Amino acid sequence: MKNISLKSNQCIATCPACGLLCDDILLENNQNVIKVMANGCAKSIPFFEQKLNDATPRIAGEPATLAQALARAAQILKQAQQPLFTGLSTDVAGFRAIYNLAQKTSGIHQQNMQHMNAASTARNIRVLQSTGWQTTTLTEVKNRADVIVCIGSDIVSHNPRFFERFVDVDGMFISAKNRQLIVLGESKNNGVIKSDALEAAWILPCRADDLPSVTIALRALVAGKPLKATEVAGIKVSDLQSVADKLKAAKYAVLAWVSKDFDYPHAELTIQNITETVAILNQTTRAAGLALGGSDGDTSANNANTWLSGFALNNDTIEHDCVVWVNSFNAEKLPPNTDKPLIVLGNTNCQFETTPDVFIPTAKPGLDCSGTLFRVDSSVILPLKKLRENNLPTLSEVVSGIEALL
Repeated sequence: MKNISLKSNQCIATCPACGLLCDDILLENNQNVIKVMANGCAKSIPFFEQKLNDATPRIAGEPATLAQALARAAQILKQAQQPLFTGLSTDVAGFRAIYNLAQKTSGIHQQNMQHMNAASTARNIRVLQSTGWQTTTLTEVKNRADVIVCIGSDIVSHNPRFFERFVDVDGMFISAKNRQLIVLGESKNNGVIKSDALEAAWILPCRADDLPSVTIALRALVAGKPLKATEVAGIKVSDLQSVADKLKAAKYAVLAWVSKDFDYPHAELTIQNITETVAILNQTTRAAGLALGGSDGDTSANNANTWLSGFALNNDTIEHDCVVWVNSFNAEKLPPNTDKPLIVLGNTNCQFETTPDVFIPTAKPGLDCSGTLFRVDSSVILPLKKLRENNLPTLSEVVSGIEALL
């Protein structure tokens, strides 16, 4: 996008639809209707091109003024003893506002804050807390990685432009043609994206629930421990030995995974196999892990909560007597079914299965208002632009209004 000549109704923006935060999206605004003109993907196009729907607050499904909705939300929280603040899909400023509200309503003392992606995030957090890990950044992958092993392989659906932006391009110290990509799992691209690396990848297919066996076998082989078996989950041990040899011979090996795809009991042990393989490799060469995925502002929520409270966000079952659901980005993700009072703050396009007690539409960062988010590798924080005119309050403004009434 260098030296591009923009029309008066065009701009380059950062996309918050996945953890990559691609900052080269060419957009065009025609009378408040946004169109993706270049560098879009299966996630960015639906985000930027979503309509600006009715912004009227509602109480029990009936239209209300913002002041009335704020007052009713405050009344519910005053009566609650254990409110649950969940969803938490927002940017850094929005999360900070919710954190402050939770402090005022005793929620933070109960650790009653939980992101909608808590289950998958917790798999990574448990490994980081128990044994630590050695991870890299997206930029380092682009500039240095010569062998990349994707474990689980469904990166395309989570981060559609990962290969385009960080693998199929030349870096400072390596050219794209000299990288080798290996996939342990099932390649789910099916022509969704064009990638030279994916087309040339060495794919060792296995099911997701076979990855614990495959990763522990690879870890053993990298450590120089022979295996008596000839196959692991349908993969020849001789092929896994070849993968181990390539990793040990690499100048900068990267083992990448998406924790959402490890949806089986004790999945954190699979991640630990990956990170311990990295640790073994670093005794003789350079290697790093790369936790991909990242969506719904989960990286930002976890980082902000850690620096504000010193704790990771809760993943346990939480006793509660009311629910505050926060969802700024993805209208398809709905609040949990509950018989408790429900306050919803977020996307104007949500179609609820259960009518909330209070629904206050808020501006979507990166579309209706400005904001900031952490990239999935936590190495940079990127600004989001306001792209269209609207009368929606920001989440921070709504939360401050509720807080003032408590």
